Amino acid sequence: MSVALRTLLYKELLRFWKVGFQTVAAPVLTALLYLLVFSHVLDRRVEVYGGVGYTAFLVPGLIMMSLLQNAFANSSSSLIQSKVTGNIVFMLLPPISYREFFAAYVMAAVIRGLAVGTGVWLVTLWFVDLPYAHPLWILFFAVLGGSILASLGVIAGIWADKFDQLAGFQNFIVMPLTFLSGVFYSIHSLPGFWLAVSHMNPFFYMIDGFRYGFFGQSDMSPWISALITIGSFAALSLATLNMLARGYKLRN
Repeated sequence: MSVALRTLLYKELLRFWKVGFQTVAAPVLTALLYLLVFSHVLDRRVEVYGGVGYTAFLVPGLIMMSLLQNAFANSSSSLIQSKVTGNIVFMLLPPISYREFFAAYVMAAVIRGLAVGTGVWLVTLWFVDLPYAHPLWILFFAVLGGSILASLGVIAGIWADKFDQLAGFQNFIVMPLTFLSGVFYSIHSLPGFWLAVSHMNPFFYMIDGFRYGFFGQSDMSPWISALITIGSFAALSLATLNMLARGYKLRN
């Protein structure tokens, strides 16, 4: 790891950790509230998989949803703040390659996402005892899913010129895709049209594959979910690196 990459990564980690109550604790509390409300209403009425209660089904979805949303928030908010305040110049002037720039932002965002996801997992231990059928699948989808949303956050941060544009990107793209990805339900409970729509949502495959790591059961084969997730990351990474290499909206 080069000095430039290490320094930028340290700066990004320090940025979110300095306000950890807002960047880590607050999302954990939000996920806990979702758990309390949905499990209270549906736990005794819904069984998604054989032998898996609704609360147990819900927890991996909440962990992954929190991880994804916070990975996106970390990279996108850092870039838009740097652009609005003008200190982006201090990261563009030093001899940092666009690959190192990309790697530092993605790694920091993944670490924040994993920190939030771990926090959600720890607080839910009080409510449900989860199995861990395939731990490597859990780790695979957590890291790769966080990387995808971190890359998407870099794209959003580069594209947006002001905070309300970034908020629109999050509210109209990221939020609907995460909420409509099977976090709170199995997609096989949906009618035909919405089932087909769900299969076009890449977020569904991240969450479904992540859930498979816990229960050994899922709506889709984990191998299909893995292939689609890898393909999504490759496509977003290439798009992000192309934007950075051209200096799109960063170098005038």
